[in-house]
Amino acid sequence: MIFKTGLTALALALGLGFAAGPLSAQTATTTAPATAPAVSDISIGAADAKVKIVEYASFTCPHCADFHEWNWEKLKADYIDTGKVNFTLREVYFDRYGLWAALIARCGGEMKYFGIQDMLFAKQAEWAASDDPQQVVENLKTLGRSAGLEDAAMEACLNDTANAEALIKQFQTNFEADGVEGTPTLFINGTKYSNMAYEDLKPILDAELAK
Repeated sequence: MIFKTGLTALALALGLGFAAGPLSAQTATTTAPATAPAVSDISIGAADAKVKIVEYASFTCPHCADFHEWNWEKLKADYIDTGKVNFTLREVYFDRYGLWAALIARCGGEMKYFGIQDMLFAKQAEWAASDDPQQVVENLKTLGRSAGLEDAAMEACLNDTANAEALIKQFQTNFEADGVEGTPTLFINGTKYSNMAYEDLKPILDAELAK
C-alpha cells in the first residue's frame, strides 16, 4: 500500500474516540498532555542478533497480510527463535482501523504483542471487512478476548487518545526519516527491501549472517 498524506495525529485520534464508543467525539480531548506518553518499538528475538529486521507494516494492508502469510512462521522458526534475527514491527497507520488494531495489539504488552499481530494479519479479511466502525471495534475486541485480554483493559487502550497521538507522531517521524513510501517495507541491517516471498528473503538473511 502507498501511504496517503494528509492524515494527521489529531484526525486519527479523534476518529478513535468517535468509533470506539465510550469516548465520544464531543468529549475527546484536543489538547496534548504536558508530557506525551512514552511509546517505543516492540521487538522479538535476541537483542544481540547479527541480523536486524525492521518491517514497516499496516494491519489493514493486504500486501502486509500476504507478507505475513508467506514469511512469518518460517522466519520465526528458522531465524528469530534460533537467535539469528531480531525483528521489529513498526506500525503504519493508513486509517483508523489500523490504529485501533495496533492499540489492541499493544494492549497485551510485549509478551502478547506478536501473538496478537499474528492474528491481526491472519484474520485481516474478517475483522477489517465491515464499513461499520462499531462492528470493526467489536471484531477487534473479539480477537483480543481470544488472546486473553479483558474488556475493561481493551476499552481503556482504545480510548487512550494521548497514547494514540504519541504513536502516530512516532510513526510519522520514523516513516519520513527512513524514506518509506509504502508497505510492507523491510530494512535488513539498514538496507531497504520491498515485499518478497520467503525464498527471496532467506538468501538475503543467510548472506548477512555469513558476513
